[in-house]
Amino acid sequence: MDSPVNLTYFSLSTPAPSETNRSSLDAEDPRPSPPLHSVFGVLVLTLLGFLVAATFSWNLLVLATILRVRTFHRVPHNLVASMAISDVLVAALVMPLSLVHELSGRRWQLGRRLCQLWIACDVLCCTASIWNVTAIALDRYWSIARHLEYTPRARKRISNVMIVLTWALSAVISLAPLLFGWGETYSEGSEECQVSREPSYTVFSTVGAFYLPLCVVLFMYWKVYKAAKLRVGSRK
Repeated sequence: MDSPVNLTYFSLSTPAPSETNRSSLDAEDPRPSPPLHSVFGVLVLTLLGFLVAATFSWNLLVLATILRVRTFHRVPHNLVASMAISDVLVAALVMPLSLVHELSGRRWQLGRRLCQLWIACDVLCCTASIWNVTAIALDRYWSIARHLEYTPRARKRISNVMIVLTWALSAVISLAPLLFGWGETYSEGSEECQVSREPSYTVFSTVGAFYLPLCVVLFMYWKVYKAAKLRVGSRK
C-alpha cells in the first residue's frame, strides 16, 4: 500500500499561482515606486506645489486686471483673457491631479472616470492655450498688414470667432477618445492613466494641438516682421 502524499507540505512549499503572477508582475513593472520621504523628495514636492499655486494665482491676477481695468475691455485683451482662462483651468484641474499621480509612483488609483476626466481636461486646456497664442499671432498680423480694413469693430468680431473656434477645436481633440472610442486612456490592470496611444489619434492630436499651430505662429510672426520692416523702410 502506497504511503499517503503529504498535502500540507506540498501546499506550503509550492507558491500559489496568484503569488507567482504578482511577483513576476512586480519584477517586470518598469514604473517607479512612490517617492521616499527624504529631504530631496520634500523639496521637490514643495517646489511642485509652489508651481501650481503660482500658475493659478498669476493667471487669476491677469483675469482680474482685465476685468477691472476698462481700457483692457477690448481686443486683443479678450484673446489674452481666453488664454489666461485656459491656464487657470490647467492649474486648477490638471496640475493637482498630476501631482497626486507623481506621488503615487505614476500609478493611477482614482478610477476610470476620473482618469478620463483628467486626460480630457489636460488635452482641452493645453490645446486651447496653444491655439489662443495662435489667435493672438493672427490678430497682430492683421492689425499690421491690413490695418485699414481691420477696424476695431471687425477686429472684435473676428477675435470672438477665433475664441469660439479655439475652444471648439480643443474640445474635439480632447473628447475624441471618449466620443468615438479612439483608443483607451485607462488600464485597470497596470493602473496607468495616459493620453490614448492609438496611432491615428496620436497623429491627429499632435498635428492639431501642436504642429499646425506652431507652423501658423511661425509663419504669422515672419509675416509681421516683413510687414513691419516694409513699413519702416517706406517711412525712411
